[in-house]
Amino acid sequence: MILILGGARSGKSAFAQALARDLGGDDVLFVATAEAGDEEMRARIAAHKRERPAAWRTLEAPREVAEALDGAGYQAGVVLIDCLTLLVSNVLLAQGEAATSEEAEAAVLAEVHAIAKACERSQATYIVVSNEVGLGLVPPYPLGRLYRDLLGRANQVLAARADSVYFMLAGIPMQLKPAPGSHA
Repeated sequence: MILILGGARSGKSAFAQALARDLGGDDVLFVATAEAGDEEMRARIAAHKRERPAAWRTLEAPREVAEALDGAGYQAGVVLIDCLTLLVSNVLLAQGEAATSEEAEAAVLAEVHAIAKACERSQATYIVVSNEVGLGLVPPYPLGRLYRDLLGRANQVLAARADSVYFMLAGIPMQLKPAPGSHA
């Protein structure tokens, strides 16, 4: 598993797609987690689709990604999940306003652990894209703080299980794991 972290517009998706193309060529399954809730998001999704190679297959899975992968029965050399950021948001919002923070955390962590287990069961290389949201201001409202905390926990779980972790800054990938120069 390769985890690619970074801020908004840091070049995460472009780097992930180039890496997927290098590792898998046309044998890539792109797992899209975005939901087109408004016109601006529909335009973003359309732009992302145009940037991907036409030969890549796409699986739209805004939640329950591992189950969608199992149910689709796709075989691919590379599975690119873009992105965990939206997936965590989708899972959190699906919990509803009555859910406690503990229930939301359990749902998010169950989703993340299921993805990690799917990766372990598969011969494919998994590439997961996620935003690093812990470097900015503390959100001024409870749902924003809960989201930031849950995404941070999800990123930590995947980073611990990933073989490689990259942090993107201004389009430049910095390899965090294994550490440059290490023999891991």
